Amino acid sequence: MALEDKLNQAKGALKENAGKLTGDKQLEAEGTIENTVAKVKDVANTVAEDIKKAADDAKDAVEGAVSGLKNALSDDDKEK
Repeated sequence: MALEDKLNQAKGALKENAGKLTGDKQLEAEGTIENTVAKVKDVANTVAEDIKKAADDAKDAVEGAVSGLKNALSDDDKEK
């Protein structure tokens, strides 16, 4: 998680709890929203990183397969 998202989560949680303690419903709602938005950003970043890693893994697998085929075809040519 990005440091900024962590700080926004903490700030939101503080606002939410301060609002609960003081009975300030607006402050509590603002805190809840800030905390939730920061959590959603964190999940979105995690998903994006996972998708990038999966794409990189797939690319590496395809490149490995192509390299293997090239080697196999090259070996066949040498045997002839």
